[in-house]
Amino acid sequence: MIHPNIADISATRHILQRFKLRASKRLGQNFLTDAGVVRRIVDAAEISPGEEVLEIGPGIGTLTQGLLESGAKVTAVELDKKLPAVLAETLAGYENFKLVQGDILKVDLNELMPENFKVVANLPYYITTQILLTLLEKKLPIKKIVTMVQKEVAERMVANPGSKTYGAMTVAIQFRSEVKIAFDVSPESFLPRPEVTSSVVVCDVRESPIKVSDEDFFIKVVRASFGQRRKTILNSLAGAGFPREKILAAAKLSGISPGDRAENLSIENFATLSENLRQV
Repeated sequence: MIHPNIADISATRHILQRFKLRASKRLGQNFLTDAGVVRRIVDAAEISPGEEVLEIGPGIGTLTQGLLESGAKVTAVELDKKLPAVLAETLAGYENFKLVQGDILKVDLNELMPENFKVVANLPYYITTQILLTLLEKKLPIKKIVTMVQKEVAERMVANPGSKTYGAMTVAIQFRSEVKIAFDVSPESFLPRPEVTSSVVVCDVRESPIKVSDEDFFIKVVRASFGQRRKTILNSLAGAGFPREKILAAAKLSGISPGDRAENLSIENFATLSENLRQV
């Protein structure tokens, strides 16, 4: 069966008109219309034939088609109730495709994806961070996450200590994965055009995160430390309810100045600090 290329602006417009669809601002929908970008996303995912892939928000099937053509076995989760009927037609004949209608934050992914898999997605920008952190925190058998995000978010994901874009989200994502920006995507590659440039980010999930005895406590310390960026570690943690004497003792044991700010601490610094805060 020969399938028409969905990643074409004329094909996309035809599908939208045929099904009387409009991009939903509420769901953050922008339809990708650049076949070259689709190929580059699939290449970044380094997919082998038969490999299990989870796609979040397949839309009308643009990126999905590229994944299926690569030989991936794609399970897609779609929130928009109008789109399953569209996908049934645009992806008709692909035997390596499975669609689940639902909210990715509520679907039981342990049941849906029990074996090692990769995540490839063009995520709605308004919920990107929540989805990424949820996927990583659930400790699912994910090998790699390749996703398109707002360029500003991508820069925060790959930020280094000492930069203005380095924050709690940076630490939480880098704690569980090695992150890099694969390439940028211009607004002209979408219908309708978003107001921002996008970036495709690759997260190689760590088999073993940086070692801490209590990951929830570690994340709590990180978030509290960045709670008020202009304040020192001492004042930020104290403001979050940690006793000042314990903060001072833990900072000394960790070789960290309590007068420093969170943006200057590495992930390893936070790991050591959280361990010592638990023990003093």
